[in-house]
Amino acid sequence: MNESPSLESLRHELEDIISQNQLTALFQPIASTRDGEIFGYEGLIRGPSSSFLHSPINLFRTAEELGCLHALDFACRRAVIKAFVREELAGRLFLNVIPSCLAEQDFKPGATLALLNDAGLAPQRVVIELTETQPTHDYNLLKEALLHYRDMGFKIALDDLGEGFSSLRLWSELKPEFVKIDKYFIQGLACDAQKRQFVRSIQHIALNTGTRVIAEGIESQADLQVVQNIGIGYVQGYFIALPNAHPPRQLNLNLQEKDYRPSLLKAQTAGQLLVEVPTVLPKQSGTEICRIFSKYPQIHALPVIDEQRPVGLLRRHEVIEFFGRPFAHELYGNKPCKGLMDCTPLIVEHSTSLQELSQLVTAADHRHLADGFIIIEQGHYLGMGTGHDLMRAITELQIRAARHANPLTLLPGNVPIEEQIEILLTEQRYFTAAYIDLDHFKPYNDVYGYACGDKMIRMLGELLLSIADPQIDFVGHIGGDDFMILFRSTDWKQRCKSLLKEFELRVQSLFKPEHLLQNGYSSTDRRGELQHFPLSSLSIGVIEAHQDMYLTHHEVAAAATHAKHLAKSKLGNSLFVEQRQTDDTEVQMA
Repeated sequence: MNESPSLESLRHELEDIISQNQLTALFQPIASTRDGEIFGYEGLIRGPSSSFLHSPINLFRTAEELGCLHALDFACRRAVIKAFVREELAGRLFLNVIPSCLAEQDFKPGATLALLNDAGLAPQRVVIELTETQPTHDYNLLKEALLHYRDMGFKIALDDLGEGFSSLRLWSELKPEFVKIDKYFIQGLACDAQKRQFVRSIQHIALNTGTRVIAEGIESQADLQVVQNIGIGYVQGYFIALPNAHPPRQLNLNLQEKDYRPSLLKAQTAGQLLVEVPTVLPKQSGTEICRIFSKYPQIHALPVIDEQRPVGLLRRHEVIEFFGRPFAHELYGNKPCKGLMDCTPLIVEHSTSLQELSQLVTAADHRHLADGFIIIEQGHYLGMGTGHDLMRAITELQIRAARHANPLTLLPGNVPIEEQIEILLTEQRYFTAAYIDLDHFKPYNDVYGYACGDKMIRMLGELLLSIADPQIDFVGHIGGDDFMILFRSTDWKQRCKSLLKEFELRVQSLFKPEHLLQNGYSSTDRRGELQHFPLSSLSIGVIEAHQDMYLTHHEVAAAATHAKHLAKSKLGNSLFVEQRQTDDTEVQMA
């Protein structure tokens, strides 16, 4: 085992690295989820490749122990700026800065600007990214330093939101233009409902504060799709591109199409509630606002828009009440309306599901139900939605779901399944249909009774919901012991295998010990003859619906049924995947 070098030897090595410019800059692209284009690059640092200080963790930890953190931080800025210009990279440079270095008493304003001037890089292209490796004690000094940067044209980003010592306080006090969500909350996002709720909450706060969110740590297509669906505008991670001294200039991201979320009704997102209303600017006068409300008596609220982004909401009753006071028109009529607006209206992405939207409205202030909410796309204003339209749409969804739901599992039945398949086919979406069926269920029902049979079916329904992604997959109950999942998840095969394993574990509790020992039981078959039956197992038949492969839901159902029969031909829990190509059929048993 190699021993770490002594602190004294590291001191000399670190001094040489700083004085002789031996730091190497790497760049990792930050991509837009709107079009997949590169928005900018984060500058990262490595020490000499053969050194203990090559790792940034060792490099900065050693500098902190030796009291050289300030000098190293500045040397890193110098190396990153020079390399960024040398590589002729487009977009913004996200420049990491340690907050404590800015909050020191001997902080020298203008040093970073001098580096940019020497390199020929405009400060308007640079985002100061605060990397919190240690607590920030003097917020006033830090705030003063950042205001100094802003005055020169820099933007501010807060790194690792959710991980640091005081990241939420920094967000509140510094009001950064960007926040980066820590990779812990992004990795595995597609399979973790709690993480998704956290990320949605951050996005909701960001929309109301005018902050742009960057999701760090994207390592799979599934997580990228969920992040895009939540409405986060920018992404970064190994799945997007690895850090490199010569990074790519273009990316080839597989971004999801708009409005692809499965639904029983096509109008299941906030975007379908959108209505156009007049908008106003923050500088418009109170008198102008009164005229607009008089002209449109049916409008309860006016969105205040600044450069296509919503910044507030003016409520009719508040404006009328305010100007109904004596001398209000004379005193305030010519003043900007921004003093009258609500600066924290409810703002939602157009792709937000009606269920999520209803939860946001009911959990927030009751005024959102009466006055409505603002609908955006990637931060840009689209229109307004009303509480009345939301409640009506939710009621229609509930009535429709109840009418066609299976009474035992409450999952969507045949009609919604067929409609969902037709929607996917019509919109030419790639999907995977999995037909799930219990094996030897009738003998189990005969031996144990219908109550136990119902319990097994409910257990299976709950399992299907747990392995499917509620954001993009559709789970239906065909009837009896037959189910269907329409997967849009790219890792559908792993989810099916997990389903088989989990079913095998859980189903044990539904059998008597003696039947488990015998691996079955005796019951009369369909001809009335006594026969030994194995324990109930699960068969999954899968088909992949590529573009133009199937024309109707009948064809999909027939192909999935055929795959299920082939899966049932194998004893025990089984997964059969049918892969159809143009002229021939390839079959595999998993």
